[in-house]
Amino acid sequence: MTKRILSCMQPTSHLHLGNYLGALKNWVRLQDEGGECFYGVVDLHAITQPYERDGLLDATREIAAAYIAGGVDPDKSALFVQSSVPGHSQMMWLLATIAQMGKLERMTQFKDKAGKHKERAGLGLFAYPVLMAADILLYRATHVPVGDDQKQHLELARDIASTFNTRYNVAHFIQPEPYIMGAATRVMSLRDATQKMSKSAESDMSRINLTDDADMIAKKIRKAQTDPEPLPYALKELENRAGALNLVTIYAALADSDKEAVLKEFGGKAFSEFKPALADLAVARLAPMTKRMNELMGDKAEIDNILRKGAVRARAVADPMIAETMEIMGFWK
Repeated sequence: MTKRILSCMQPTSHLHLGNYLGALKNWVRLQDEGGECFYGVVDLHAITQPYERDGLLDATREIAAAYIAGGVDPDKSALFVQSSVPGHSQMMWLLATIAQMGKLERMTQFKDKAGKHKERAGLGLFAYPVLMAADILLYRATHVPVGDDQKQHLELARDIASTFNTRYNVAHFIQPEPYIMGAATRVMSLRDATQKMSKSAESDMSRINLTDDADMIAKKIRKAQTDPEPLPYALKELENRAGALNLVTIYAALADSDKEAVLKEFGGKAFSEFKPALADLAVARLAPMTKRMNELMGDKAEIDNILRKGAVRARAVADPMIAETMEIMGFWK
């Protein structure tokens, strides 16, 4: 079976360094390794919580622009918007009829996002793991790049696929495998290195946005959490130094190196010397991407044209899958 990759991001805010190092950079490598790649902007997921209605369209375009600026080639990979492929919503309903409430209630992200007042949360927020399962199973994705926080959702998709196949005595849905990649799959906050870098964090200083200019990148790195001690020579000595480990991890990922090599170069040196070197590296890597994003956002018609072509490619896979699923379930056609 041909390897087929499916991965998506929400248009809820600017993409940041963690998105690039933990996901987007690896997407580019995957598209160049062969197989089929489907990269989506999942705007239906973005409306499960309060959002700016007037900003949704441009936010969607910006995420697509970030994909392209980061190296995703629309000629090699299908780049599409979730809502432009009706099969996502259709498949979500079909799968929702077999998804178990108890398993959805145990989803940690629902608990985190709903907070103390989960009885007030919308059905969409509660059921969005089923939509995520639909996103994956709709394309018969063999592999899904995921971080630690998404493993639970992928397990649900695998469980739903198994339940469907057993119920209807078919080998219709495949079991998608997780794809964990890269030296920086978990980039941490610059302000609190015990927390993951996040688009939703209150402080903008906690993350480096892909839209930040050189001065802002340098400022954020300069103010990033560290400690008074110089960098060690051995990786083991960073175990209880979260801020230092985070910056070393970021440097290694940006340099296409490893943490041991970074410590070999900077071991014994103070952060007053390491941080400027990290800032220069970050600017060198991210500035061309930011420039390309700005160029793309200056021609929204071209972005829309790319997304329309990607939607045609996505629907060519999704539409027959919906038809086949409905036939298995006994619907009239």
